[in-house]
Amino acid sequence: MKFPLSFVATVSRSEFLRLLPAAVGSDVFADDGDVLTGASGWRIRLAALPEIAFGRIPLERLQVDFSFDGWSAVDVDAFMRRFSLHFQRGGG
Repeated sequence: MKFPLSFVATVSRSEFLRLLPAAVGSDVFADDGDVLTGASGWRIRLAALPEIAFGRIPLERLQVDFSFDGWSAVDVDAFMRRFSLHFQRGGG
């Protein structure tokens, strides 16, 4: 399955950072403000978007863009599969 490398996430930056360590496994990463860089060569650019509202509840949003330096398509897919599993939320 091909996962998108750019999407809008309805999540706060602090919640994104709380979930990220489990999503990237043992890979150490640096937080340089708008860019998170993993030791293995992945990069995630975060950009705050205007909030949206669900009724009277404001929801924070982030533009999330991935890049992978020197990674094969198979490795990118495996990373994105793991990332997606850790960021899934229930709905309904």
